Amino acid sequence: MDEFMQAAIEEARTGLAEGGIPIGSVLVIDGKIVGRGHNRRVQKGSAILHAEMDCIENAGRLKASDYRRAILYSTLSPCDMCSGTALLYKIPKIVIGENVTFRGPEDYLRSRGVELVILNDLTCIRLMQDFIAARPELWNEDIGE
Repeated sequence: MDEFMQAAIEEARTGLAEGGIPIGSVLVIDGKIVGRGHNRRVQKGSAILHAEMDCIENAGRLKASDYRRAILYSTLSPCDMCSGTALLYKIPKIVIGENVTFRGPEDYLRSRGVELVILNDLTCIRLMQDFIAARPELWNEDIGE
């Protein structure tokens, strides 16, 4: 597993340790992590702080040309909101830890020219399966069910 997905998994574990949902994300530009984040909806009482949103926010204001060289890593397939943010900033590539427990609008992302790499990493799958089994109500809230 590459260092960037490993960093996203570390973020997911941090979120879980804080009492949140174990999803993590990092934004990489030119081989360097420029933003890190994890799902903090529970911790911050937020409606929008999914891992990818937290990560992009933590990267701060970037130039359009920076986003166009970026790779977004996420331990879980990005939802509509997070996918929309990637499209807005024209992030050309997303590396997804797993899409077994949840699958966002991957076909739409591809139709808009985004390259997706799906790892279906067992660590990512287990983190989500264990969390969903333990806290189904919190998971359903996170995905708008």
